[in-house]
This record gives sequence, C-alpha cells and structure tokens, in this order.
Amino acid sequence: MTSEFSLFKPQMQYAPYACLAETSRGRLYLEKETVTRSPFQRDRDRIIHSSAFRRLKHKTQVFVYHEGDYYRTRLTHSIEVSQIARSIARVLGLNEEITEALSLVHDFGHTPFGHAGEEALDDLMKPHRGFDHNAQSLRIVTRLERRYGGFDGLNLTWETLEGLAKHNGPLCRDDDMSHIHINFLEYNREHDLELHTYASLEAQVAAIADDIAYNNHDIADGLRAELFTMDEICEVPLVAEIVREVRDTYGDLDERRFDHEIIRRLINRMVNDILTESSSRLTQLRPESVKDVRQAGRRMIAFSGEMKQTDRELKVFLMRNMYRHYKVCRMTSKAKRVVRDLFALYMEEPECLPEKWQERLTDLDEQDRARHIADFIAGMTDRYALMEHRRLFDISMFEL
Repeated sequence: MTSEFSLFKPQMQYAPYACLAETSRGRLYLEKETVTRSPFQRDRDRIIHSSAFRRLKHKTQVFVYHEGDYYRTRLTHSIEVSQIARSIARVLGLNEEITEALSLVHDFGHTPFGHAGEEALDDLMKPHRGFDHNAQSLRIVTRLERRYGGFDGLNLTWETLEGLAKHNGPLCRDDDMSHIHINFLEYNREHDLELHTYASLEAQVAAIADDIAYNNHDIADGLRAELFTMDEICEVPLVAEIVREVRDTYGDLDERRFDHEIIRRLINRMVNDILTESSSRLTQLRPESVKDVRQAGRRMIAFSGEMKQTDRELKVFLMRNMYRHYKVCRMTSKAKRVVRDLFALYMEEPECLPEKWQERLTDLDEQDRARHIADFIAGMTDRYALMEHRRLFDISMFEL
C-alpha cells in the first residue's frame, strides 16, 4: 500500500520541536558567530574540513579498500546517510543543517577494516576500559582534531555534540554512569551533555537514516560481490514483494538496473514508513519544544512494528550470507591480525610510532598510553594500516 507521504509536500517552516540555531546552548569555548552561516552550518563545515572526514575515504565497512572501487567506504556511506536524513528532516519540519552535520560526523570514530577492526581494538583495550567507535567520534571532535589556535577539537555546538553522543538513545538512566565509556565521561565533566535523556529529533533521524543506508547498501555491495543472489534475499517478504513489483513494471531488466530498482524502492518504503510512524508518535506526544522530545522517555523517530520486523530480517540475512561469508571472514581474520600486531608492537616499542605521536606519550601511565596508541590505530585508513604493517613486519621491506 502506498504511504500518504509518497506525494507529501515538505514543510517550509520549522516545527516547534525542531532544534533551532538561535536557541543553541553554544560552544564550550566562546567564539564569535558569523553573519554568513548559522552555528549548525559552521559545525557541518568544520566536520567536512577536518582530517577525520577526509580519512573516511579510505575506511571501509565490509570490503577492504583494494577489493574494488564500487564498494561503499565510510565517506560515501556518510554522504548517503546525510541524503536520506535530510529528506526525512525536511518533511517533518526539522532542522536540516544539524541533521546533515550529525550524519556526516557519526562514523568518525570507526577503525580501519570496519567492525572487524573495532572488535580487535576493543578486545585489546579491555584492560584499559575498552574501545567504542561512538565514544571515539566524540573524542576526535573534542580533543584529537588539532586545527584551531584557541582550543583542541572542533568546538562544535552543544546540540551537535549531544546528538553525536546520544543518537542511539540515552547512555544511562538518571545518575548511574558506571557503564559509560571514559571518553563520554571525560568530556561530560566539562560540558554536560545530559547523557540520561534522549537526543533531539534531528539526531534520531540521523541514527535511523544510518540504519537504512547500512542495510540497503550492504545488500547492493553483497549482490555486486556475488556473495548472494536476489532470489536468495527474497526470503525477506518485503524484498520479494518489491521484486514482483519491478518485474511486473519492467519485465526483464539487466542485472544492474534491476538490483538498483529494488534497493531504491526498499529505501523509499523505509523512509515512508518512518514518516508515517514518527508523525503518529509526535501527534500522540504533542511536544512543544525540543526539551519535550528529550524528556519523552522513548524514541519519536522510529519504524512501525511491521517495518522493524523487516529490518531485523534483513540484518539476519546479511549476517548469515554476507558478514559470515567465508570470503569476508578470511579478510576479517587478516584485518584483526593487522590491528593486533600493530597494537602489540607500539605498546612494546613506542619508538616505532611517528615522532609527533611519540612526543605525546611523555609521562602517560599504562592506561593512557594504551588509549593514545588506540587513537593512532583507530585513525588509520585501511591502506595506511596495511602499509604500516608491511613496514614493521615484512623483514624484506626496509623503506622508512
């Protein structure tokens, strides 16, 4: 059944519960704002101009960079998330500027080699309070980026940092912060992000757009890599329904066009479902401000029960047929070994780190030294990590 939002005209004014730049809580370090850009536009621009954003070009999600130019990278994924998120935000009367900023920054903390790299680094960091890519994203934009004369980090607005920290929901209940990652805790002492509440609707939109993009574009990459066929993924009822629609409409299409038609229609179904379900929730809550959203006690931007089931079915299919495919597992195993080898060597022989990273090790205890080395490894691209591993472990290679 076609959703009413298929022909919905976007709202031209912000809803009362939108996140507005003029009511922003500002930045940790006071700066004079500009007349040409709103605070959230400046956040987006700082994100785009950061070195962490550029590195996303050579960080992959499932396939390592050398396996093909057509597969998604963290950079192309983030741009695709931004497009989906802005479309949803526009229809709901939300602020596209901060939605875009959050979509573009959400993957900054990812390691090389996707989730395989993160799993390896988290295991290595278990004695040192663990590793979490969301917490690392906050650490990058508040500490590790060093571009400005007056402060470390990008000095983003409170609303952008809050959305980055809590886009997947509250990090704690009330004042119990015992399980929160140290990166969140350290920054929160300086700049309280209210970790026990929900984030703005814009942050919730960015989070669910990430889910849509991740699932659908992994399907596209999996089909291109021939890890599974379209007939196989038709075990998911909604995919089977869309396949019938496309065949009824176009008959025989070449494989690439056919696959693209399926993916774009699946994304559209998910977006329309979110608009319908989220509008219903907002009508029930009737929030009058973004504060009401933060204190709502549940997500306002969400799939319907039926689409949530489809989302689960897609994830189960991809786990079984893609992420656990033997070809992917072989590369995953290699990737984890690269991360483990580099971490162990840097901990044992820190003089192998680049000079500027060696300098910052001065007077650090073991835990902070491990976090410093994790910062270095997490910031690597796939390509750099592989080259660094060759330089350090291939005894036939003596280049500096």
